[in-house]
Amino acid sequence: MRNRFPGARLAVAALAAGFGGCTQSSPVPGEAHTAGQLTPEQLDAIQGIAMAPIEAGHAAGMSIAAVRGGDTLLIEEFGHADLELGVLTPPDAVYEVGSVTKQFTAAAVLLLQEEGQLSLDDPLTKWLPDYPAGDRTVTVRRLLDHTSGIKGYTEMRHLWAEIAPLELPRDTLVALFSAEPFEFEPGTAMTYNNSAYFLAGLIIEAASGMSYEDFVEERLFAPAGMTNSRYCHKEELVPRRAKGYEPGEEGLQPAPYLNHLWPYAAGSLCSTVRDLMAWNEALHGDGEGGEILSLESYRLMITPEPLLDGTELRYAKGLAITDRDGSTGIRHGGGIFGFVTDLRYLPAEDLSITVLINTAGGAASSDIAGEVEDVILGPPAEVSPVPFEGDPAPYAGRYEGPARGQTMVATVGVEDGQLAIGTGTGPGDPLTWLGGDTFGQGNTRFRFVRDDSGAVDKLRMDVVSGHYVLRRVDP
Repeated sequence: MRNRFPGARLAVAALAAGFGGCTQSSPVPGEAHTAGQLTPEQLDAIQGIAMAPIEAGHAAGMSIAAVRGGDTLLIEEFGHADLELGVLTPPDAVYEVGSVTKQFTAAAVLLLQEEGQLSLDDPLTKWLPDYPAGDRTVTVRRLLDHTSGIKGYTEMRHLWAEIAPLELPRDTLVALFSAEPFEFEPGTAMTYNNSAYFLAGLIIEAASGMSYEDFVEERLFAPAGMTNSRYCHKEELVPRRAKGYEPGEEGLQPAPYLNHLWPYAAGSLCSTVRDLMAWNEALHGDGEGGEILSLESYRLMITPEPLLDGTELRYAKGLAITDRDGSTGIRHGGGIFGFVTDLRYLPAEDLSITVLINTAGGAASSDIAGEVEDVILGPPAEVSPVPFEGDPAPYAGRYEGPARGQTMVATVGVEDGQLAIGTGTGPGDPLTWLGGDTFGQGNTRFRFVRDDSGAVDKLRMDVVSGHYVLRRVDP
């Protein structure tokens, strides 16, 4: 496989020492930098973005990489991998990447489909015949796009807190979440679902005859050249492994222990920024598909499929599909005890960015990756909102529905002739009219649905990683 960044590392001035530490970047001897590199001003801006949460005490350390076309723009480390020992973040620091794992699981399923070992249309019970699906048909496809309706185990708060550190048979967890009622009928809504990807891992093992860990390492990591990636095991000695932290009352503290039996195919992989850049190249190529999957499988992986009623989604299979100035963005975040991650790819720019942080709850990896993206490409164009000139009154009301382990309550009100929405007691923040019965607020889309009489009776709330169907419940 072509390696576009064989050991590339930028030479930068050391940042201020102290709690934030310093950047750990040095040029590789004999490596020539191309004309496509970042300007000194862009480098300074990215360093400032990275160091801000570290110097504020919100994050221990961080690694960032950006690759555009054939050019490695940035591979750089900041802060500490271990605060207690004062260990600065080393090159090729190994982080837990949380839900970035899901795209590897989806790719594994698609590889098995290519080889005729399974089908996305197989019912779950073909591979796990004891799963109590009742009269519902939950296909493998529904697991990968979070439309199964199965209860997510990470949303079973007490269960998740109690089981996280324990060593138990894997089917213990399946027995616990499968006993819960379905949150909705398969294919009628979308709720981000770790149970579904846990089941997908079991299906990979049943179809391939290999452990999930071996399959991913042999069929995905090795072909992509990901030499520092692995299934996370707490009991292993891993060179350059970053220690995870979270905010506490007196500053950062070690993250709680998590047994990696449980995140499994939903979130148990460990990797580095360099390896994730290699993965993006192997998966996406130059924007038309890489070497990991066939073109047909790649298109399946990055193309959201509609709900049963034709409603379009913005989540495909282990990947969220977003928009930037009319161009597609492909990304996914990850959050796990002590770590947050963001990995994104912009096909039109052939640009990959990843941000790995060894602190959960202190700094948002997605926000930092977005700021880095803006430094490289310039900020997105500002779009002037179009005023809603219709009557907002028919939309106003209270809506409720299931949304990732809780009941979502949305209150829609009217302010100065425009709609506003909130999840508290008041009408909340204003909505931007997008046309017809559809409104927006940031990346979230709100589509009001009318019944046969023309009255608004539902609100579809699309947050990219979820599509919640809320029913009107006005008193």
